[in-house]
Amino acid sequence: MRGGKNRKLHLSKIYSFTCFKASSVDGGDHSQIGSRGYSRVVLCNEQNSTNDEEAVIKNFADNSVRSTKYTAVTFLPKSLFEQFRRVANFYFLVAGVLSFSKLAPYRAVSSILPLVVVIGATIVKEGIEDWRRKKQDIEVNNRRVKVHKVDGIFEYTAWKNLRVGNIVKVEKDEFFPADLVLLSSSYEDAVCYVETMNLDGETNLKLKQGLEATSSLHDNLSFKNFKATVKCEDPNANLYSFVGSMEFGVQKYALSPQQLLLRGSKLRNTDYIFGAIIFTGQDTKVIQNSIDPPSKRSRVEKKMDRVIYFLFCILFLMASVGSIFFGFITKDDLQKGVVKRWYLRPDNSTIFFDPERPAAAASFHCLTALMLYGFFIPISLYVSIEIVKVLQSIYINQDIHMYYKEADKPAHARTSNLNEELGQVDTILSDKTGTLTCNSMEFIKCSIAGVAYGRGVTEVEKTMSRRKGSKLVREHDMSEDDISDSLDNKKVIKGFNFTDERIMNGNWVNEPHADIIQKFFRLLAVCHTALPEVDKETGNVLYEAESPDEAAFVIAARELGFEFYKRTQTSLSTYELDPVSGKKMERVYKILNVLEFNSSRKRMSVIVKDDEGKILLLCKGADSVMFERLAKNGREFEEKTMEHVHEYADAGLRTLILAYRELEAEEYKGFNNKFSEAKSLVSADRETLIEEVSDNMEKNLILLGATAVEDKLQNGVPGCIDKLAQAGIKIWVLTGDKMETAINIGFACSLLRQGMKQIIIHLDSPEIQALEKDGDKRAITKASRQSILFQIREGAAQLTAHKGNSQQAFALVIDGKSLAYALEDEMKNMFLELAIRCASVICCRSSPKQKALVTRLVKSGTGKTTLAIGDGANDVGMLQEADIGVGISGVEGMQAVMSSDIAIAQFRYLERLLLVHGHWCYRRISTMICYFFYKNITFGFTLFLYEVYASFSGEPAYNDWFLALYNVFFSSLPVIALGVFDQDVSARYCLKFPLLYQEGVQNVLFSWRRVLSWMLNGFFSALLIFFFCTKAMELQAFDSEGRTAGNDILGTTMYTCVVWVVNLQMAVAISYFTLIQHFFIWGSIFFWYIFLLIYGEVPQKISENAYKVFLETLAPSPSYWIVTFFVVISTLIPYFSYKAIQMRFFPMYHEMVQWIRYEGKTEDPEYCDMVQTRLSQQTTFGSTARLAAKANQSTDKTIINRKKCLFHP
Repeated sequence: MRGGKNRKLHLSKIYSFTCFKASSVDGGDHSQIGSRGYSRVVLCNEQNSTNDEEAVIKNFADNSVRSTKYTAVTFLPKSLFEQFRRVANFYFLVAGVLSFSKLAPYRAVSSILPLVVVIGATIVKEGIEDWRRKKQDIEVNNRRVKVHKVDGIFEYTAWKNLRVGNIVKVEKDEFFPADLVLLSSSYEDAVCYVETMNLDGETNLKLKQGLEATSSLHDNLSFKNFKATVKCEDPNANLYSFVGSMEFGVQKYALSPQQLLLRGSKLRNTDYIFGAIIFTGQDTKVIQNSIDPPSKRSRVEKKMDRVIYFLFCILFLMASVGSIFFGFITKDDLQKGVVKRWYLRPDNSTIFFDPERPAAAASFHCLTALMLYGFFIPISLYVSIEIVKVLQSIYINQDIHMYYKEADKPAHARTSNLNEELGQVDTILSDKTGTLTCNSMEFIKCSIAGVAYGRGVTEVEKTMSRRKGSKLVREHDMSEDDISDSLDNKKVIKGFNFTDERIMNGNWVNEPHADIIQKFFRLLAVCHTALPEVDKETGNVLYEAESPDEAAFVIAARELGFEFYKRTQTSLSTYELDPVSGKKMERVYKILNVLEFNSSRKRMSVIVKDDEGKILLLCKGADSVMFERLAKNGREFEEKTMEHVHEYADAGLRTLILAYRELEAEEYKGFNNKFSEAKSLVSADRETLIEEVSDNMEKNLILLGATAVEDKLQNGVPGCIDKLAQAGIKIWVLTGDKMETAINIGFACSLLRQGMKQIIIHLDSPEIQALEKDGDKRAITKASRQSILFQIREGAAQLTAHKGNSQQAFALVIDGKSLAYALEDEMKNMFLELAIRCASVICCRSSPKQKALVTRLVKSGTGKTTLAIGDGANDVGMLQEADIGVGISGVEGMQAVMSSDIAIAQFRYLERLLLVHGHWCYRRISTMICYFFYKNITFGFTLFLYEVYASFSGEPAYNDWFLALYNVFFSSLPVIALGVFDQDVSARYCLKFPLLYQEGVQNVLFSWRRVLSWMLNGFFSALLIFFFCTKAMELQAFDSEGRTAGNDILGTTMYTCVVWVVNLQMAVAISYFTLIQHFFIWGSIFFWYIFLLIYGEVPQKISENAYKVFLETLAPSPSYWIVTFFVVISTLIPYFSYKAIQMRFFPMYHEMVQWIRYEGKTEDPEYCDMVQTRLSQQTTFGSTARLAAKANQSTDKTIINRKKCLFHP
């Protein structure tokens, strides 16, 4: 099919159902052109425009696109605004401004430096992320395409230089640079194939056709004098509509979506097209559809904000109480000439310590205290968490166990905001096709003339045989060894998994109904819209089909002796096995009409004339519409075929019915005349008339048989679902498939099991069907609503009746029509309550909007974390609505991935993503935040205690630079290392004991109890550090020269103890040491001494009371080292003792597993089983639940048999 000659096909004659000749503008939506919303005027190929025309062009957007958050001008102000929206950062900004006033208890550098470092680091991170987006924009905007310059000359130019009205030439496999009106193509009748995978996720090709008036413009020179004016709708987001007209020559032609080529689509199976640019840049439909993804924040981060608010309350309370005491003390400072606090000189004081104005002094002291106690708030918390989350995301991306080698696709965390949320998922809402299944159709079985063919065994059949506890029965006593041998000898062919020696290798000629088998596979080879393409290197014929099903049918026909290899202007050629000679013969079929498949017709037909002159109508479609179209003499095999179709549906297969009819020449002539008349109409009745004419022809058919294709489960899906079930995670399946298929897939992947009671909610009752025949919409709606309400209440009653029976599990199955009513405001809470009490929930025939609404209901109704997973454009709403959206980077395009938070290649990787990375990230972030609060409270509370000790004088205990660098250098790096590397248990144990995951779901590691316990630990540590240090140095000489400790010595000693305590507390809390953690913990302590030594050598004007304090005073003094050692050990003993007792006698889930490893019993099956039992809860779905149910049934039978033996010996 390569080359110019082969492309010159009049494909409008082939695709007669969807492609039609454009007519002049007449009625309908085209009457609105020129009115509001339809005012766009495009001058095509105008190189020398008038002033008025240039003014029109200037109003159009250019073709460059921008996805960045900032520009060079707005970056600094906008990023600063984003940072200071956080209440903690705003507080530090105010404190920094006030630090330049006399109110400040320290120099401005102590407040400004940490703020600059933290805000600067965050802004740099934002800038790097935005620069990456900018580079993507630059790459897209600088893609090149051929554009008409002058005199029929086309030259390459960048996309960003294109303007509305330009004529462009797009070649095969190139993307369309803007929204174009198709003028002509390499085909004579201006048709082209378009892949819209980037727009809607669909891999099937769409057929577009230009106007007949412009279809002759085949070469570059044709556009030398081309001029046209397009009047159309204004830019909008509707991908599937377009209203406009083209004035070309002296005539005006109507434009429809059939002529519109959208930016982001790709040209396929067509050598080139010429198009006129209608919408550019931000005006294109794909950009109009792009919305900013919803801002998602994890529950841990939201709770962290509330904890910070709580700390602010403590901060204000401490400042207020201290200021009140300060006011009373200041008032009594100077009474009858007696000075109490002589060192504050109240007799010669400013307003800050004036005994005459104690209220004002207390108010100003409150501001001073708010700045001084601000170290309670961890300024580096936000930036540290962002750094940790980015590093965690890198580890997720590089996990070799989530790398899909076949497609070369690793996991990709597209946002790092939700890492810890992965460890708290309560409910998973999953798509089916392409997510649980491969979305790769394989021809596996068929029924021809009432005989079932195909030895293949589906995943559903394997599961069903396991459910029944019996071996699969194979027809004709074919052993499993025979099957495996035949499969080994047969090369793997994509789309074909059929094995049956009765009709393979030409053996069908020996079957009783060989003539019907011949017609069956001939129909598969002819009744389609696929295009063959010969691979020049191998010589193999490849097929481009509109759907995976259709490709599977054509491949199956080829493998069974009916090879479709060529399509011409009006014909289709095949090689068929001749039953008489046994040789392959070429047969040519003249294509008269193709009546394409759509969702309302549920069938497609072709009308062809064979080389014997017979006119045949070949039809394939859904059983729901095909059986009723059979002729009386065409139902010979109906009963058997229906039986086989039900068996195939039970096996999880997709089925189609095949039938044909021979037409008389006069009959076809009458049909063709009516069909042509209907096509030539331009009115609202056009499609209806076409369907009526087609419907009348597609009757009195003769049944041939049925096909069955399998959409196989992805590898590892049942095992993954079982692990997730053991972890206590609920799974809902939201699919567009029919109920029978969805239920059978549910059995195959262990969501459903034998013995599980199914609550099925549907609207197929005779009463509803009778009302639907009458057509009274109000009555139908009322009756449907009442029926759904009754079924929901009845289901709830069943659950209540079995409340005491823990072994009885329920599954809820509901179809799309019923779901529409169940999601109404009056009923949705009842539906949700019923659903969450069931073990499994399957929603069938769900629309994309319903998927999103169900996800929203579960998220808001349960208040728990939801995860949605899907692979197609129809899953985008669901992914964006859920707390976490996971996109499968499969075969349905990148729309779901682009809208997701995390992308993986296979559903089975969800197991490791949640149970390993989710568990680790949740634990790391939770412990990290708790530790931040601990270390800041330990540090900040010593400041408060010292101020109390100094009678609320506003004097800080530490040097200004000590204050500034505590959060930045001396305590932050170890906690970052914890957030990246710490593991409570290894990945192997996370998967071996999946219920560990419930620590995150129940939020036990970041509950208020745990947060407050860490805070209390901080308060207690500060008390011990302060009182031990002050009491040790208060009444005795500090060194051999008899000097007592002053503010400089006491402050530095306390600071040393704080640095040691908070870092060693980290060492005690860590479960998994790495070299990096050792380096950061001991390095932070070592750096403190290095800093103290260097800073002490700085001139006293800068270092103030830290001048030579370490080298000359502290280092030579034994008491400094003794006090440090004693205080650090005394402060850590209470926490260490508590953890030892708690882990030994009241261990948490992960601590039980740690004991297994510690005691060396990892290989002891009895001990592991005991811990597994303690850590397990009863699962209601998954293979484990199935085995448990089977074991319970066996136990019950044994007990019953024993009772029978006792009473009836």
